[in-house]
Amino acid sequence: MHAVKFIPIRRLAAICLALALATFVLYWPSTHNGFTNIDDGGYILENSHVNSGLSAANLSWAFGHPCAGYWIPLTWISHMIDCQLFGLNPGGHHLMNALYHTANALLLFLFLNNLTGATWRSAFAAALFAWHPLRVESVAWAAERKDVLSGLFFMLTLLTWTKHVTSDKCRVTRGDDFLSGVTFHLSPFYFLAFFFFACGLMSKPMIVTLPCVLLLLDFWPLGRFKLGTEFSVRDLWNLILEKIPFFALSVAAGVTTLALERNQVWASLPLSFRIENVPVSYVSYISKTFWPTDLAIIYPFPDHWPLSFVIFSASLLAGWTVLFAFRAKQNPYLLMGWLWFLGTLAPVIGQLQGGIHSVIADYFTYIPGIGLVILVVWSIGDFLTSTRRKQIFAALLGISTAAGCFAMTSNEIKYWRNSITLFSHALDVTTGNYVACAGLAQAFDDTGDEERALVSSREAVRLNAGFPPGQFYLGMALWKSGDASNALVHLQAAVQMAPSNSVYQYNLGKFLLEHGKPDESVACFNAALADNPDFAEAHNVLGKAFLKLGKTKEAVDHLSQAVALKPADPHFRHDLGTILLDNGNLDEAVAQLSIAVELKPDFAPPQQNLAIAFAQKGNLSEAIVHFAKAAELQPDDVSIRFNFGLALLNNHQPAAAATQFLAELRLAPDQTAAHFRLAQALQQQNQLADAVSHYRQALRLTPNFPEAEKALDEIFVAHPELR
Repeated sequence: MHAVKFIPIRRLAAICLALALATFVLYWPSTHNGFTNIDDGGYILENSHVNSGLSAANLSWAFGHPCAGYWIPLTWISHMIDCQLFGLNPGGHHLMNALYHTANALLLFLFLNNLTGATWRSAFAAALFAWHPLRVESVAWAAERKDVLSGLFFMLTLLTWTKHVTSDKCRVTRGDDFLSGVTFHLSPFYFLAFFFFACGLMSKPMIVTLPCVLLLLDFWPLGRFKLGTEFSVRDLWNLILEKIPFFALSVAAGVTTLALERNQVWASLPLSFRIENVPVSYVSYISKTFWPTDLAIIYPFPDHWPLSFVIFSASLLAGWTVLFAFRAKQNPYLLMGWLWFLGTLAPVIGQLQGGIHSVIADYFTYIPGIGLVILVVWSIGDFLTSTRRKQIFAALLGISTAAGCFAMTSNEIKYWRNSITLFSHALDVTTGNYVACAGLAQAFDDTGDEERALVSSREAVRLNAGFPPGQFYLGMALWKSGDASNALVHLQAAVQMAPSNSVYQYNLGKFLLEHGKPDESVACFNAALADNPDFAEAHNVLGKAFLKLGKTKEAVDHLSQAVALKPADPHFRHDLGTILLDNGNLDEAVAQLSIAVELKPDFAPPQQNLAIAFAQKGNLSEAIVHFAKAAELQPDDVSIRFNFGLALLNNHQPAAAATQFLAELRLAPDQTAAHFRLAQALQQQNQLADAVSHYRQALRLTPNFPEAEKALDEIFVAHPELR
C-alpha cells in the first residue's frame, strides 16, 4: 500500500467544500425542471404507493414489489420520502438527486485521498466524475434515483471496507500449506461494509460486481497482492475467501434479478446481436467518455453491427487489455481502472436487457465511469508531473478539462427541462429514433398539442411500424382528432403487439366504451387488470362499463376497488357515490360524496350529488349549502339551478327559490318544470299575476300538465279577474 501523506485538515475541508458547492451549483438548475414522461410516471406520479408518502402499508409494498426486473425497496422508500417532503413538486425530487450526487463526489474524493494520499489527483478525479456530461442522465432524471442512491451505498461500502483493511484488527492467520485452515480477524468496519453493500443492492442490483472491485483495490492501491515473483496464489485465494459473504450476496441478488426478468430476458434481441454488441458497446462508452457529444435519452437500435466494426472494437479492447496488463507492475492503476470499467459495466453490456431500451444508455456509466477516471487521472499525473513545467501543464490541462465538462454538463441539463425538450434533442442528435418520436408524441399529447402529437406519432410508425408505442400514440392522436376508425386500427395493433401492456388495453377499452361497445371494452379492462391488478383507473372505468351493461353489483365492486387503491382521488369517490345514490344507498353515498368534496371543494358534480343525497334524506339545510356551492362553481348549469331552487322551495324559501328558477330560465327559456316551480314560488309570495303567466308558459310547453291546470283553476276560483 502507498504511504499516505498527512494533509492539513483545513486544506482537506476547503477542497471538500469547493467540490460540494461546485457540484451542487452545477445541478441546481435541474431543480427547475419537470418530470419526464419516461419512467417518472410509473416510479412516482402514477404510483399511489409512492406518491402517498411513507406508511406501513407502503413500506410493506416496497419490499414486496419489484420494478422492471429490479428488487429496489430502498429506492422506492427514497421516493416515498421525497413525496412525503415535497409532494409531487418535481423540484424537490431533483434536489434530492443533486444532493445524493454531491455526496457521492465527496465520498469518492475522500476514498481516493485516504487510499493514495494523492490529494489533488483525487480531487480532480472526483470533479471529473461529478461534472462529466454522462452523469446528467443519472442525476437530472427523477426515476434514475436508483443510480445515485446505489452509488452512495457503493462509495460507503468502499470507504468502510478500506477502513477495515487498514485497521489493526484486520489480520489473516493460516497454516503452513495451501489447504490448511485460514482464520480471518474482522473489524466492525467489515460488517458495516457488508451492510452498506446490501443496501446498495436494494437500491439497484447493478452493483453486484462490487466484490470484484474490492479485489481490484487489493491489487491497487492497497497492494495486498502483487504480480510477478512476489505473487502468491495462496494469498490471492485468501483474499477471495475473505470476501465470500460479499460474493454470496452478489450471487443472491443476481439470481433474484434474473428470476424477476425471466419473461423479458433474451426476448427482444437475438443472441448473436447481443454478443456482437458487447465490444461495440464498450467502445461506445469509452468514446462518449472522452468525447461526450450528441448525448440522448434513448439511442435507437441499429439494424445490425457491421462485422468489420465488431472486429475493430474487439481488437481495441483486447489490445488495451494486453497493454494495461503488460504495464501492471509499473503502473498498476492502469489495469485496476480498466478492469473496474469492464467489470462494473458487464451486467448492463447488452446480454440481459429486455424491453424497448437501447443497447446503450448514459446512466449505465455512473459507477463504471469511475474506473476510467482513475486510469486517466493517474496516468496523466505520473506522465506530466516529473518536472515543474510538466506539473504546471498538468494543472492547466486538468483545470481546462474540468471546466469543459462543467460547461457541457450545464448545457446538457437544459435539455431535461421537460419531455418535449428532452425528446426533441434526442431527435436532433440521432437518426431513425422511433422511440424518441413516440416519446415526443406523448409529450405533445400531454400538453394538448394534438396536431404535433399526430405528426410525431406518424413519424414513429413510419420509422418502425412494429414498435407498439408508436402505434399506440398514433391511435390516441387519431382518436382525439376525431378519426375514430383509423384510431381503432392503431390501438388494436398496439394491443396485438403487446397484449400484456395494461396501458394499451386500458385505452383500447376506453375507446370501445366511448363508442358504444361496453361488452368488448370489459375484455380489455380485464386484460389490463390481469397485468396490473392495482390499476385503479382500469377498475374505475370497468365499473362504468358494467353499469352500462346493467350489472350494478359488478359496477359497485370495481368502483369500490378503485377507491380502495386511490382513496385520495375525488373523481373515484364521486363515481362510487353517484352509483350508490342512484341505487338508494343514501348513507354510503353521502359518505363517499362528502369525502370527494373534502378532497376537492371546487369539484362541482359531487357538490351537486351530495346536495341531492341530503335532500333525499330530508336534510334540506345541508342540501342547500352544497347546491349553493355547486351553483357558484357552475353558474350556467341548468340542472344545478333547478335542483337548488327546488330545495329552497321545499325549505319554505320561495323568494330565494324564484331567483334560482329565473336564473335557469335565462339559460334555457323552454324548461317546463322551471316555469311550473317558479309559478309555485311566486304564488307562495302572493305574486299571483306572475304566477299565472308562468303556469300558462308551462302549459304552453306541455299541454297535458294536470298539476299546472289544477293550480291555475285554484287561482281563478279565488281571483276570477286574473283569467
